[in-house]
Amino acid sequence: MLNWLSTLMPDWAGRSLISLVVVLAAYGAGRIVAAAVRRRLAALARHTPHLWDDVLASELSRRVPFWGLVLGVYFAAGYWAIPPKMAAMLDKALFAAVAVSLILLAAAVAATLTREYGDRLAGDLPMTSLVQNVVRLIIVVVGVLTILSGIGVSITPILTALGVGGLAVALALQDTLANLFAGVYITLAKQIRVGHYVKLDSGEEGYLVDIAWRSARIRMLPNNIVLVPNSKLAQAIITNYDLPEKEMAVLVNVGVDYGSDLKHVERVTCEVARDTLRATPGGVDTFEPFIRYHTFGDSSITFTVILRAREFVDQFLIKHEFVKRLHERYAAEGITIPFPIRTIVSREPDLGRTAA
Repeated sequence: MLNWLSTLMPDWAGRSLISLVVVLAAYGAGRIVAAAVRRRLAALARHTPHLWDDVLASELSRRVPFWGLVLGVYFAAGYWAIPPKMAAMLDKALFAAVAVSLILLAAAVAATLTREYGDRLAGDLPMTSLVQNVVRLIIVVVGVLTILSGIGVSITPILTALGVGGLAVALALQDTLANLFAGVYITLAKQIRVGHYVKLDSGEEGYLVDIAWRSARIRMLPNNIVLVPNSKLAQAIITNYDLPEKEMAVLVNVGVDYGSDLKHVERVTCEVARDTLRATPGGVDTFEPFIRYHTFGDSSITFTVILRAREFVDQFLIKHEFVKRLHERYAAEGITIPFPIRTIVSREPDLGRTAA
């Protein structure tokens, strides 16, 4: 073929054309193979309940065209008279390219496996983006060192340089490293976890969405995101409404008139509370509500009704329904919730004493 092209164009042009055709053909073949792999593996993955095989099919289909391109470059180089040193460098470069692609493939699959099976591991490892990124980083670092060793680069001086330069990097990135290690500590301590409803001593409260390299994300009930640096979160006083369990007591303060029959009030209030827990989503229907009288107020005898919700946000609907039902029932039973009353005593001044 080269002999035929040499009659039409210079030798270098013919080699260039053939090399271009080989590279494009290899890339096109890679695209065709990728489409076939995507369809076949995706069909197999749909029949399994796992996520890792879907990720594997997606990552393979994305990288097969690149591997075809590398293979095309390798075959195209055979049409050129390359010096041995340059040929060796090209082989190492192609090896490194394929190895890097495989490392990224392994890192993506490992991160997915960590996310899917992390809660099933021994110790119930909490799954955050920080954990997944650490897994990716470990695979990438080990892979890069393996590549360097495979192409003949000694990694001992590199490790020595990293050890010496690590001190300078640590001094320059004190805040970043503090947040990083604080995030690792929070994740491994498992005192707060993704999905828990937490409240900080600074007033912010909401669901913990994620713990990343630098900060944690908390989604508040108005659907806003609060970013809290990991170092601040590790030092904060935190109320976790999901530990030791999600169920929590719901307290509602009520006051009745001094002339009320307190036994009758207790019976009626507990009946309303029991019906509310059974009829309201989020209420613990097996819980037996009760009340506790505790204060002789200015205008009423005050008591607290104790109900129970399945989780923190359920308390708002339970209180809403309970107040409506209790107000209606008290009206039917003739139980009075008095308005606030304040008695003011006014005395006439003693004019004679004032004059003296």
